[in-house]
Amino acid sequence: MTYEALLGKHPHVTIREVSNLPKGLSGLYYDDVILLDKSKSSIEKHSILAEELGHHYTTTGNIIDQTKLNNRRQERRARSWGYENIVTLDKIVQAHKNLIHNKFELAEYLSITEDFLEKAIDRLIEKHGLFAKHNQYTICFEPLGVFEWFEYKNF
Repeated sequence: MTYEALLGKHPHVTIREVSNLPKGLSGLYYDDVILLDKSKSSIEKHSILAEELGHHYTTTGNIIDQTKLNNRRQERRARSWGYENIVTLDKIVQAHKNLIHNKFELAEYLSITEDFLEKAIDRLIEKHGLFAKHNQYTICFEPLGVFEWFEYKNF
């Protein structure tokens, strides 16, 4: 999925590309509007939009003050939402089927930054451990790899 496809998947959310975000911010969710830094590449905006959509779906109130525990929890929940909706087990298996061989290629295949991919994989490890069974596949997260299991029948 690309940045443009992600935009189209959430038509009820107001998303604006702007050039005047506060210093140090690439995206901001405020009052049911997502603001994105228009100077970023579409791959960067895809990664940023995923997290900001996470805020739309999981966050309440102003959480800018990250010294408060509840705000840090909401920030983590929003990021997790973004990671889990962009880097899914299905997409990792599909990438394997499309002969994607490393993390750089996987990030490119998913149209996300390598940093976003690394953090998404860290989240998958937190959730599943180092391995996840998915249909007839086993996904190893460190090092990243996909193994397909075949049923053995004694004829």
